[in-house]
Amino acid sequence: MMVIGIFGPSASGKSAVAEAIAERIPAELVSADAMQVYRGLPILTNQPSSPTRLVAIWPLDHEASVGEYAPLAHAAIDEILAAGKTPAVVGGTGLYLRAALADLGLPPAPGPGERERWSRVYDEEGAAAAHAQLAELDPTAAWAVHANDRRRVVRALELAAVGASLTGDRLWTEETRHPTVVVGLDVPKDVLERRIAERTEAMFDAGVQEEVRAALAAPISATARKTLGLDEVANLPRDEAAAAIVVRTRRYAAYQRKWMRRIPGVVMVDADRPPDEIADDILTLARTRERLPSR
Repeated sequence: MMVIGIFGPSASGKSAVAEAIAERIPAELVSADAMQVYRGLPILTNQPSSPTRLVAIWPLDHEASVGEYAPLAHAAIDEILAAGKTPAVVGGTGLYLRAALADLGLPPAPGPGERERWSRVYDEEGAAAAHAQLAELDPTAAWAVHANDRRRVVRALELAAVGASLTGDRLWTEETRHPTVVVGLDVPKDVLERRIAERTEAMFDAGVQEEVRAALAAPISATARKTLGLDEVANLPRDEAAAAIVVRTRRYAAYQRKWMRRIPGVVMVDADRPPDEIADDILTLARTRERLPSR
């Protein structure tokens, strides 16, 4: 049996395509989204209406992490395969998708205050001084990371402080835990921007303001607070909040498009058409690699 991975930017139609696949073959859906793991924000996080594993599994006060998510995703995929079905792993968070599909050997999370500590070193002592410290702690990482790349220098210093190395990152490995085909949903920029605007208006029509008020009335973790649109909905009038969310979502979608093209072995699929057509093409592609059962 083969695993199907579906990645695409916000509003590219990932869930609809995955649902169409499940209508055609015995399949179960698995979410690979960093914010859909939370209960309490189904509208804001665009949670799917069809049964999907690893959606709404943690309360909003839980500090979610990819390290905690990965073994749950592996177990879900293994259970689906054992039942003779095809796992369709659907993600807009690239790291979560990769963690679901592969054994990444994820590096440890930084200790309390470590990121802030090394960020201060970089900002106060300068890029050259921070890079020199990295060269002492992890010469291989220092060779691989340019001194002006602040984010990666800080991350490399965090890892070096706990005996790990940035160069041990297997994020872009081509190896997967099971035979897998990964497709990227390619939607023209203008079409995607229109869909983002329409989806944002639909969220407000569906009651996202009331949802956010209820969520913020209870404890919420620092991770959940990063949900795109949360601050805008909480602090701005509807029209201003919607406009701000559209701008941020478009920026995030551009980032996702770059991420998508870095996924090892990804096959780009034209997604400016009905989900049924896209699903048919994905299944044809999968069947060329390994025979899938028909429903």
